[in-house]
Parts: sequence; C-alpha cells; structure tokens
Amino acid sequence: MKLPPKRLLFPALALGLVLMLVLIPLYASWWPFRSTEKSLTLSGNIEAHESVLSFNAVQSRIVTLPFDEGKTVKAGTPLARVDDAVYRQQLSIAQTGVAVQQRQQAAAADTLVATHKTVASDEADLAQRQLDYDRAEALWNQHFVDTSARDQAQTALKQSTALLARDRAMVSVAERNLELAQATTQSAQESLRMAGIMEGYTTLNAPYDGVILVRQAELGEVIAPGTPIFTLADLDHIWLRAYVNETYLSRLRLGEAVTLTTDSYPGKRYQGRISFISEAAEFTPKSVETHEERVTLVYRVRIDIDNPSHELLPGMPADAAVALLPPG
Repeated sequence: MKLPPKRLLFPALALGLVLMLVLIPLYASWWPFRSTEKSLTLSGNIEAHESVLSFNAVQSRIVTLPFDEGKTVKAGTPLARVDDAVYRQQLSIAQTGVAVQQRQQAAAADTLVATHKTVASDEADLAQRQLDYDRAEALWNQHFVDTSARDQAQTALKQSTALLARDRAMVSVAERNLELAQATTQSAQESLRMAGIMEGYTTLNAPYDGVILVRQAELGEVIAPGTPIFTLADLDHIWLRAYVNETYLSRLRLGEAVTLTTDSYPGKRYQGRISFISEAAEFTPKSVETHEERVTLVYRVRIDIDNPSHELLPGMPADAAVALLPPG
C-alpha cells in the first residue's frame, strides 16, 4: 500500500483533529440522554393566584380605604367601605315592612279562628232549630198547634241552615286570606334578606389571606358595581413557572420534590413539587430577547411551593434545583 506524500499527511491529520473537536460537542448536545447530569436548575419568577376585588351591586362613594399596595391582609379583613346611608335606610324600610306583614298575618289568623267559632255556634243553633221544627211538626200532626207555629219553626230552620252555609264559606275566605298574608310576610322577609345582603355589599372584605398587589381606587371616588378596587394575591398557593428543553422531559416526573432558593433570602431553602408538565411544546417566552433562544421549543413546568410564612411574594426571582431521573 502506497502512503500519501508527507506534504499531504500533515494537513489531513490537522483536518481530522479539527473535525473531532467540532463534532464531539455537537454529538453530546444532540444526544443529551447520554449526559451524566443528575440535576437541573430552573429559573423564573414567583407567581400566585390573583383576584381582582370589586364591590358587588352597589354604587356609592368610597369612605374607607385603609390599605395601600404591598400590605398583607388576613381573610375577612375589611379592605374598603362605601357610604351605606341609602342601603341602611332600605334595610330599615324592609324591617318595617316585615313587622307590618306579620301583624296582618296575625290578624288573618285571628279572623280564621273567629270564623271557626262562628261555624261551631251556627252548627249548635241549627241542631236546636232542627229539634224545634221536629217538635212543631209532631204537634201539628196531632193538631195541638196551628200551621203558623209549624211554619215559623220551619223558617227558623232554613235561616239557620243558610247562616251555617254562609259562615262555612267565610271560613274558606279566611283561610285564603291567611295563606295570602303568610305569602306576603314571606315576600317581605325575602325583601329584608335582600336589603341585608345589599347593605353587606357596602363593605369589601378580603376573601383569603394575601398581599395587595394593586390598588385601583382612591378615597372619595364614586364607584359603580364591578369597578376594580384591589388586586389581591393568594400567598398560600404560589408556584414557579419554568421551561425545560425536550431532552430533559423524560427525566422529570410529577410530584417530584424540588428545592428552591431566592435572592431575597440568601441561604434559605424552600420546598416544592412538580405539579404540572405540559404535553405540548411552545416557543420560549418572549421575554427572552435573543433570536436563537426565542425560537427554541420548550415545555412548560409548574412547581408548587410551600409558603407557610408568606415570605415568598409574586414577582420574586427564584431558582429550582430538580433532581433528574437516570437517562433512559
């Protein structure tokens, strides 16, 4: 076998060495599952559930607004209050309406009792009129009384029968009047409850423990229903949104424990867990400015974080150390 000339041998060796230096790193980056990495660091900012708070169904002027942005509040804390004079007056009117209807219901109940007693009296009178007529009929048959006496007894019996029928009809009327009074009382009570609800809407309370991110209203401002007043963040449920390359996807698992650190509290570690791994790829977030990184396809990962002391706040930068599964 004839060897190449020496003048060609050295350039060939140099070219081979250059190719090795270029291709080996490319191969390692293209085939990352052969990597010996055991952990992955993900970076992002703390996020939290946020609620835009507003007054419901009331329109008035804000008279109390004690909290500014950044304040931490407990659930149930009054955050704002509007002038409630109109709504308190409506509540008072509704209370009076209930009292009036309750009296009318009581009167209807008394009327029903009275009509029942009248019917009982009519029944007793009818029984007596029936006895009087029977005696008059017997005496008339024996010719001890004349016809007029029997006719008078018969007329009295008919009158008593008609009176009983009338008073029984009055019982039905009294029963319907009582049912109407009860329905009217119930309607008045519902109106009272609604007035109470509306009066309660004049105070805006914190629905959960959190921190005020934004205050969108000012003291003395007249607000309409639904006008944003505060944006409140839930500090009990925070997470870190991060993105990973597809090459690391199979080395993560749901529920995996994660350790987080922040620049705000150097040396302190927080515990979390992977709660979500997206099934669909997406482009790197637009906050990444370089074209090469922006067009890279990545998968979104959510890491829930324990925050019992409420130290971690939305917007804080954080790093998460994730243990990787062995390459498969």
